[in-house]
Amino acid sequence: MESSVAYNVTDANPAWLNKADNAWQLTSSALVMAQSVPGLIILYGSMVKKKWAVNSAFMALYAFAAVLLFWVLLAHRMSFPASNLSSSIVGFPNVTLSEGFLLGQNPYGSADVPVASYVFFQFAFAAITVILLAGSVLCRMNFYAWMMFVPLWLVLSYSVGACTIWSPGGFLEGLGLVDFSGGYVIHLSSGVAGFTAAYWVGPRISMDRKTNPPNNIILMLGGAGMLWLGWTGFNGGAPNASNLVASMAVLNTHICTATSLIVWLCLDMVFYKKSSVIGAVQGMMTGLVCITPGAGVVESWAAMVMGVFSGSVPWYTMMILHKRSPFLQKVDDTLGVFHTHAVAGLLGGILSGMFAQPDLVRLFYPTGKQGGGLVYRFSQEGLRQVGVQIMGACFVFVWNVVVTSLICIAIGRVVPLRMKEEDLHVGDDAAHGEEAYALWGDGEKSMTYIRRNMTPRLPVICGR
Repeated sequence: MESSVAYNVTDANPAWLNKADNAWQLTSSALVMAQSVPGLIILYGSMVKKKWAVNSAFMALYAFAAVLLFWVLLAHRMSFPASNLSSSIVGFPNVTLSEGFLLGQNPYGSADVPVASYVFFQFAFAAITVILLAGSVLCRMNFYAWMMFVPLWLVLSYSVGACTIWSPGGFLEGLGLVDFSGGYVIHLSSGVAGFTAAYWVGPRISMDRKTNPPNNIILMLGGAGMLWLGWTGFNGGAPNASNLVASMAVLNTHICTATSLIVWLCLDMVFYKKSSVIGAVQGMMTGLVCITPGAGVVESWAAMVMGVFSGSVPWYTMMILHKRSPFLQKVDDTLGVFHTHAVAGLLGGILSGMFAQPDLVRLFYPTGKQGGGLVYRFSQEGLRQVGVQIMGACFVFVWNVVVTSLICIAIGRVVPLRMKEEDLHVGDDAAHGEEAYALWGDGEKSMTYIRRNMTPRLPVICGR
């Protein structure tokens, strides 16, 4: 039988298209999307006080929608410039909507999938990054300010990290930085930017800082479970193909996460005599984050070692160091994103420089990158790899502190970054006119159905 008949080569099924790889890429994208919608929506909406459930969940939903539009209008071409300029930091903004471009072969990673699949997958990464950042500013950021912050940070900060580290020709990529699936691009950047934004927005009111119990722990566990499950696509989809590297990445992801959760749980039981459910979720998160930069380029024993570190080092910074540091106490990071993402992401990046297996590195990087961790190459080359990982972390840290600060200062000159003091005591009803658990007849002022009979008013810009 002719090849064209066997593979059913048509205009919709070109000869270069690998259907298995494309199916896995789309499935991975859907899994990453499910981490955000509904995973983080449920996690955020249930992890905060009842009065902030709607606002916290809606910040995530809005960010998801806004990122998609600005991703295809500007940010994708900025993050992955077609020119592949040497030592580039960011590409030129351009739309990613033309049929001719989207249905062509993907120039990054696997060339067996169309550009449209890659754009979709990278959008899911960008969206979850901004939503993770939101965890630092929940329960007090003005929603109008958040609406402006999301596209500005995506374009000015995230696209730079993605271009320098992931795009062929990016200056950190050219130096040999290992970041398999976003330990730096996604987690370090969201943790640092979230902490910086929290500084500029200011703290929650004192009563919300002193007592901030989850309003529904069962739902919180459900959202956390979706996040863990979705990480199969998060790390498994990074090779853009259903190949050996993807299989290794998926297994390592779950080994590290389980180890990290158990270590965090044991530390809680030893020092606090209680098995904290919230602590277990934090340990799960740090394990997922820590393995991300090295998921497909480290061996499974190394993934378990990384899980030990990710379950203990962020536990120490969050439970002990944070309480002893006046500066960390001053900045109100609502969900501890700095510890679970910035600290764990930095830890994972450095450990990836230690444990990256040279053969796995060559399998993953199509450019034939010859890097290897210090454990395998205890020489100048191995030391250089760790040095590159540290230098990359410094760049991501400084860039996000500076750019996030400038964005917050600029927005603050247009709209207040923070909700009004009296609205902070009310919560969701003041922000959206809706409540999470209001029964019919309970809190009539929150029933938005009456809006249908009201004449809309043109608002003074953003409440001013």
